[in-house]
Amino acid sequence: MHDHRVSMKTRWIYLFLSFVFSLDLLGGSKFAIPATDDGLPGEGPIRRYQWFQNLWEKKRTGWATRVRKDMGSLVFLGDSITQGWGDQFRGHFKGVKVANRGISGDTTRGVLIRLKEDVLALNPKGVVLLIGTNDLEEGAAPEIIAGNLKLIIAALKKHNSKMPIILCNTFPSSASKKRPADQIQKINQLYFAAVKGDPQITVLDTWRLYADAKGDAKKTEFPDLLHPNQLGYDKWAAALTPLLATHGFMETIIPAFEREAGFVSLFNGKDLTGWGFRNQRTQEKTATFDGKTASHDGRYRAINGRLVVTTPPEGRRIQQLWTTREFPKNFILKLQFRATPNADSGVFIRRPQLQCRDYILAGPWKDLKKYKPQDWNEIVVVVKDGIAHCTCNGEVLNAEFKVPANGPIGLEGDRGQMEYRHIRLKELE
Repeated sequence: MHDHRVSMKTRWIYLFLSFVFSLDLLGGSKFAIPATDDGLPGEGPIRRYQWFQNLWEKKRTGWATRVRKDMGSLVFLGDSITQGWGDQFRGHFKGVKVANRGISGDTTRGVLIRLKEDVLALNPKGVVLLIGTNDLEEGAAPEIIAGNLKLIIAALKKHNSKMPIILCNTFPSSASKKRPADQIQKINQLYFAAVKGDPQITVLDTWRLYADAKGDAKKTEFPDLLHPNQLGYDKWAAALTPLLATHGFMETIIPAFEREAGFVSLFNGKDLTGWGFRNQRTQEKTATFDGKTASHDGRYRAINGRLVVTTPPEGRRIQQLWTTREFPKNFILKLQFRATPNADSGVFIRRPQLQCRDYILAGPWKDLKKYKPQDWNEIVVVVKDGIAHCTCNGEVLNAEFKVPANGPIGLEGDRGQMEYRHIRLKELE
């Protein structure tokens, strides 16, 4: 009996060693960092510290066993900040099939080298990309970093020309971490220039989301001035959520909403019936979108109960959507809105515009106590005899806003993504 146990144990050890050996032959070695830069794509630093080589190979070898399981995921790609989400993503993005492909210490060139096996092999449904800060620590110039970013984007687009790509601005850090604010801002400027005008890519302003007045990270969110804590990850998740909802990853079910008596919906939640474009000077109707889920240019879209003003690929583009109906009587207008970081929009009341923005970052009302960044907020406008009283979550925005005697309701698009829902109006006798 004893001899049988020994022989079985020996057999299992042999099988295990054979498995490990076969992994090395079949793929383990190909997941190691190349010994030299010869023939590798991109430019700039590739880290070869022993700890990084060990982590790189361990992570990538493990991911190779999960390709089938992670197929079709929303892939988060980057360095330690992405790795810090963990496999459970800190409780965020529930219901979304996500895969974490962040490696602590990685650079843009490192990501470029491993892109095929770690990301493209999954045939991802979308990619959230954050990379570049470690290149700075290694002394790379922003132009080199941006050049690698272009190659990463080109490879993703070649693999799938319709897959949404969310490019996060490089987070603020500190000169004490060899990541000075001016260099990070330069990277972000070059990143934007590299993708400007590409509708497949949405740039998320995660730099402004976190930066203090000097452009550095805040200790309350980045204790070591480099890596976010739970508060930092919560803010990142909140900033991503509206974009993921627009791309169909989240919030695919329209939540129930009980409208107050006497109010009429101006937006049915399903299409743009009752809305259209007007000549900005004469206010004459130039297009109507009854029964359509999007304006002809795609800027305004009805998605699962939300009227979405999408992020313009060129960064900023002023545009206006108007109700086809006009409102000569006194009325109460109510609506909810949600803005990505630093997004800028507006609500036209007959014609004058009430600024509707990510107020804390974009102003003009930066001191609101009840405003909820990257979450739903409610604006209430009471129009009586040519004067509009406007509030956000009960806080006064403008108590005496002069408006014309008649006109439609409008929604402006400028920068970032804005969403509106539960747009309703009650006429007053």
